[in-house]
Amino acid sequence: MHNPKIASSSNQQDHAIRNTVATTFHTDFESHSIESPSIERYSLTIMTDRNHPLAATVYRPKGVKAALMIAPATGIKRQFYHNFATYLAEQGFGVITFDNEGIGESLTTDLTKCDATLISWGRHDMPAVIDALQDEFAHASYHLIGHSAGGQLIGLMPNYDAIASVFNVACSSGQIKNMDMPYKAKAMGFMDVFIPISNLTLGYTAANKIGMGEPLPRGVANQWREWCNGAGYIKTAFGKSIHTHFYDEISMPALWLGFSDDEIANNKNMDDMIRVFSKMPVEKHFFEPKEFGLNNIGHMRYFSSKTNAKAPQLWQMAVDWLAKQQ
Repeated sequence: MHNPKIASSSNQQDHAIRNTVATTFHTDFESHSIESPSIERYSLTIMTDRNHPLAATVYRPKGVKAALMIAPATGIKRQFYHNFATYLAEQGFGVITFDNEGIGESLTTDLTKCDATLISWGRHDMPAVIDALQDEFAHASYHLIGHSAGGQLIGLMPNYDAIASVFNVACSSGQIKNMDMPYKAKAMGFMDVFIPISNLTLGYTAANKIGMGEPLPRGVANQWREWCNGAGYIKTAFGKSIHTHFYDEISMPALWLGFSDDEIANNKNMDDMIRVFSKMPVEKHFFEPKEFGLNNIGHMRYFSSKTNAKAPQLWQMAVDWLAKQQ
């Protein structure tokens, strides 16, 4: 049964996220929002089976070829994906973007009281969104575009079989051991020093203070730290905090994109995560930014309209992939 949801009119402008993301998270965030007169855009409130409301945005083209959810990276608000979502809708794809529990407009309590975790994002938030996608766009095929954590957590979704295909960007295990110096040292400092101290003193992880996205519920940050310190990311929790999952059942086709200047989702870490999806037929592409005439893409810039303006073939890859799955 699909989760109930409440639609509301949107007067919110999807403005740029401030340029505060450090090192690998740094990106040329949009200075303006792309709007399209042919796309109907409206806000949606999606209720999870934890009875928590998620803030979402629907992009509805006049004719719908297929429908997709954009599952965000850790601590990244849905507005970051606005221009990419608008582009996909212009190509005829219905789209839903959303904020995970505890992030952006899906934070409905004091952050110190928020008990969201990475597990709850995958087990409750993402399934509610795919249910909402089916309600909003009936009689379509349904797909998931995952950015980093958004692609990692698919194996926790009990309704994963509603997804016809996956397109993952910068998705990897994020294993610190496989990172190169000096970023490795920075990652260790963030994971093993900043997160514990912030959680202890503030009751949450103030990731925004050092440019690592939005402030994080402490449960999210604690699991992020634990999983990045082991092999296979979420695999470190199998048999411990995770007793039921679907990573060894998922078999829909998937395309994974990675970039050589991404210090988190490097080649080794992409392979480390792909191995967790033991039955997923993966088409993997690992590119040099210079192949597209770009100086950098990293972990975040794939979704920038500036990147698309210089290298339109990157966003076109998503359109081509989705078209192949029809």
